[in-house]
Amino acid sequence: MTYQRPLRLGMVGGGQGAYIGNIHRLASRLDGAWTLVAGAFDVDPAKGQAFALAQGIEADRSYGTYLDLIEGEKDRADRVDAVAICTPNFTHYPIAKALIDAGFDVICEKPLTATLEDAIALEALAAQSGRFVGVTYTYSGYPMVHEARVRIAKGEIGKVRTVQVEYPLEWMATAIEQQGNAQAAWRTDPKKNGRGGSIGDIGTHAYHLAGFVTGLKLESLTADLATFVEGRALDDNAHVMMRYEGGARGLLWSSQVALGNSNGVRLRVFGETGSYQWFQEQPNELVYTPLNGRVQIIKRGADDLSEDAKLRTRTPPGHPEGYLEAFANLYAGFAEAIRARTEGREPSALGQNVPLAYDGLKGVAFVEAVVDSAQSDLPAWLTPVAV
Repeated sequence: MTYQRPLRLGMVGGGQGAYIGNIHRLASRLDGAWTLVAGAFDVDPAKGQAFALAQGIEADRSYGTYLDLIEGEKDRADRVDAVAICTPNFTHYPIAKALIDAGFDVICEKPLTATLEDAIALEALAAQSGRFVGVTYTYSGYPMVHEARVRIAKGEIGKVRTVQVEYPLEWMATAIEQQGNAQAAWRTDPKKNGRGGSIGDIGTHAYHLAGFVTGLKLESLTADLATFVEGRALDDNAHVMMRYEGGARGLLWSSQVALGNSNGVRLRVFGETGSYQWFQEQPNELVYTPLNGRVQIIKRGADDLSEDAKLRTRTPPGHPEGYLEAFANLYAGFAEAIRARTEGREPSALGQNVPLAYDGLKGVAFVEAVVDSAQSDLPAWLTPVAV
């Protein structure tokens, strides 16, 4: 067996106290496919460098800014293989563009950019350059989400009729952005988060999940956005009705003010001959109901699951796998896709169906269409750009 070294990962943002940066680090390490070797972790260079050293990163690879990282890594024989961007939305485009221009592959937090113009430009740049740009739509990493995708594609529930997807949270039910919560502060600032509040932060996850599992292409939508917390500049609740090509209908709800809910992602797909339901709080189970049949619970790790699900499973049934493992599945898939491109071959199944720059572009286009629809004087069915 040939030794395969871990890919070298760099990171921008995600330093001390950053939730998502820690998730990226844990997920990237889980399967041994990546090792973090460099980073520019904080807008305060001194804090960022101190954090890097605490992570065991060598001093000469502890950078003050992402431009320093690019300059320091570009000519190294052991340069990073990809750089993860774990910064607020408005910084994604300039950082990703600079990295791609310098010849680096990129792993970017969602949404891909804060504006549609930037998303279109970045997706085109990725396509023209041949660089890899992965987007961390985490919920597409779960084994049972892949199982549902495979079964629906095989026609096991017939033609899809309706799709219901939701992502409710309660953490911003009060004006915590005015009380020193830094994560909430930038998420409610249109200059940093873009035009969408809840719809951009978590609604994009729900939108991607529905399309990933069903394979349906969004045709048009109409939306109602609300801002329930007084003084907040962006929406904190969204209801979206969707029409898919082929006649299927969809409903999407995202909320940051839904008391009693913590990352309560739920997906229901109803077809002519059956339905599938998947809830993130019970991620190891897929609920299947055939026409005129009994409800069946399909468990992760079973022998008769698809190869797509098995490839993303680490433990037997009864030993739960969750969010970190799903995130790690994305990183494993990104690694395989990058290796395959470098080696001039097609990626294995693990490196296929991973979210890429075009998926990120679709997410931003979705947010723009939702906001445009909600701001119309009358309910308007809009066709998102580039979806």
